[in-house]
Amino acid sequence: MTDKVVASAAEAVADVRDGASFAVGGFGLSGVPTVLIQALHDRNVRDLAVVSNNCGVDGGGLGVLLADGRISRVTASYIGENKEFARRLLAGELEVELVPQGSLAERLRAGGCGIPAFYTPAGVGTQVAEGGMPMGTGLSEPKEVRRFDGREYVLEHAITTDYALVRAARADRHGNLVFNKSARNFNPLAAMAGRVTIAEVEELTDLDPDEVHLPGVFVQRVVVLTPAQAVRKGIEKLTVRA
Repeated sequence: MTDKVVASAAEAVADVRDGASFAVGGFGLSGVPTVLIQALHDRNVRDLAVVSNNCGVDGGGLGVLLADGRISRVTASYIGENKEFARRLLAGELEVELVPQGSLAERLRAGGCGIPAFYTPAGVGTQVAEGGMPMGTGLSEPKEVRRFDGREYVLEHAITTDYALVRAARADRHGNLVFNKSARNFNPLAAMAGRVTIAEVEELTDLDPDEVHLPGVFVQRVVVLTPAQAVRKGIEKLTVRA
């Protein structure tokens, strides 16, 4: 079987060019492939199209790329706490497609499964289906709506991207991945949607087939984090109790 381990994050993203599209795992700052994102930032590529639940936070995750103007288009379900994301959207500096969270997850999964499109009730009767939603550079177009068994559904198209960046707790050399609890979130779905999927992993080990969350067929490159990188995990909102 193929050994998919590469020497560094820089090597893993060395073939990325301007204008590439990315599906990126993570939810808030949980399960975010921060080392790969930083390697992408260091590569100085621009005009990137990103598909992710959210676009990081100010100064963290995808927010690092956003703040430097490297991202031109975002498909996401949540603007969240990222003030720079909101500013660029309202200023018309960023093309943004907002998608219901479940629809975004299914669009990524469908892309990985070879399903071109599907119908969902999410968004029917709103600007998601009817169009007119602000996108920063214009307004969204209406989507096809059909009735099945007396209920209306909106057509959503699958998402595939040039690359996917994900983070996993454990992996073997063949790219099989195991995620840690809620850090799984969008990571398996993003990995499925990418034509070239790169995983940063906290531990390289042998895996029992029964514990694999994502088969290695969806992963092309594995980057093993250093101990210092593996334990460095952001906290979106630190709360303390008196």
